[in-house]
Amino acid sequence: MSRMNHNRRMRTLPFARWWLWLVTFLAAALAAASAGYWGLKLLVPPPTAARPAVMTNAQVPVDSQLVARVLGGGRSPAASQSAPMPEATAGRFKLAGVVADKHARGYALIAVDGQPARPFRVGSPVGDALVLQSVSKAGAVLGSSLNGPMAVRLEMPKLGPP
Repeated sequence: MSRMNHNRRMRTLPFARWWLWLVTFLAAALAAASAGYWGLKLLVPPPTAARPAVMTNAQVPVDSQLVARVLGGGRSPAASQSAPMPEATAGRFKLAGVVADKHARGYALIAVDGQPARPFRVGSPVGDALVLQSVSKAGAVLGSSLNGPMAVRLEMPKLGPP
């Protein structure tokens, strides 16, 4: 009978070892995957996403004449509104794009005197004596003051065929 017990034990032993080998393999695979993951996390630098350029108020030049007028010095607003804009002024500006809402507020990309286009917010000075008065999807309006008469109307450039 001992031989029979011995044979029965021999048949069940490989089955018990199979489960042990499977559990050991899974534990080793899990440990290897975890080590690989953390190794890549620590060794590879994180990707740098392209961030959009942000314009702050510090990048917009300050119009000292406008500040002086607001604080009560320099020429009066009525005198600056009545001064006619020369015809050469309109050619100095080129509209590259607009971001507008229903209330004519927003930003305009304007190139001044052949320089690269920069964003201007409605109400900010553009050039020497003009202010961006309003924007729409068709263009932008410049004037001597925010509520003054229109001096220059800039239209969006026409798109050619694709």
